Amino acid sequence: MHIGILTLTFSLPGCGSLKEKRQRMGGLHARFGNTPSVAVCESGERDRHDASEWTFVIVGLSRREIESQCSQIEDKIERTVDGRVMNVVREFI
Repeated sequence: MHIGILTLTFSLPGCGSLKEKRQRMGGLHARFGNTPSVAVCESGERDRHDASEWTFVIVGLSRREIESQCSQIEDKIERTVDGRVMNVVREFI
């Protein structure tokens, strides 16, 4: 069993409130948290409305499987989130 931790930091230019932040992030938890091998949470910048940090914990049978899942998550986020990805960190346990 392998565990990967994917952390993405976002910049949300022009975002004026926490309510708008929730709308712009577009339900990341609902979209990715339904996958049995993925846990997701907003892990940082919770009180700022112009930034956000999200962490995904992925469990798989091989490192390659986890890397593939991380790439899929990153690709989907690039297409669906109204913000800029400023930093991506991948860790493996």
